Order: sequence, then C-alpha cells, then structure tokens
Amino acid sequence: QVQLVESGGGLVQAGGSLRLSCAASGRTFSSYNMGWFRQAPGKEREFVAGISRSGSGTRYADSVKGRFTISRDNAKNTVYLQMNSLKPEDTAVYYCAADEGYSVSAYYSRYDYWGQGTQVTVSS
Repeated sequence: QVQLVESGGGLVQAGGSLRLSCAASGRTFSSYNMGWFRQAPGKEREFVAGISRSGSGTRYADSVKGRFTISRDNAKNTVYLQMNSLKPEDTAVYYCAADEGYSVSAYYSRYDYWGQGTQVTVSS
C-alpha cells in the first residue's frame, strides 16, 4: 500500500506556472506507475498525465500537451507536474494516483491509490 500527499496548488493568473508535487510513503514508490488527474466542479475526473515506473514513459491528455510536464524522482519518492501557460480552464482539484498495472493508463478506474487533492485556480 502507498500513501500519497499532494502539494503546490494555489491561485495563479492566466499564463502563469505552478509545480505540483506528490510525495509517496509506504510501499516502494518505484513499484507504481503514477498519474495526475483533475476534477472541476460539476465535471468528471479526467486524466492529465501519467508516467511509468522508471520515468522513461509518459503520456498526456491532448488538452495539456506542450504545456504540462510530468516527472518523478524515485530517490525522493515524489512525482511532479510542472504546469506552464496555465488557462482558466485548468482550474480544478488535482489528484495524484498510483497504479500497480503493467502500463501507464489514462483510466481513473485503473489506479489503486489516491491522494487527497490540491486546488489549482487560474484567474483570467
């Protein structure tokens, strides 16, 4: 089992940047593919980005490609989401999640463990 704690959210103007962090504890962090999801009020939770156990493989939602970058540091048990060129439509609660599956998935049902979320608000 793994416990996840997100940080780094906040209020930023459109065009600005934020870096989210997700610290893991418990079972070996490098055993998990990791993902970032987000959920805006009244909307379903959606995939943002995912990264493989080693960090060699990544995938992104079309809406964030070229603006967001996911990375991980297995020595620090942490996964990051660097968010640049933020837009008001990026406003949501952002969650990190861990998946014991074979490959990086964009489906939230595949993820076994979740953090509590961190709020990101982008003003226009």
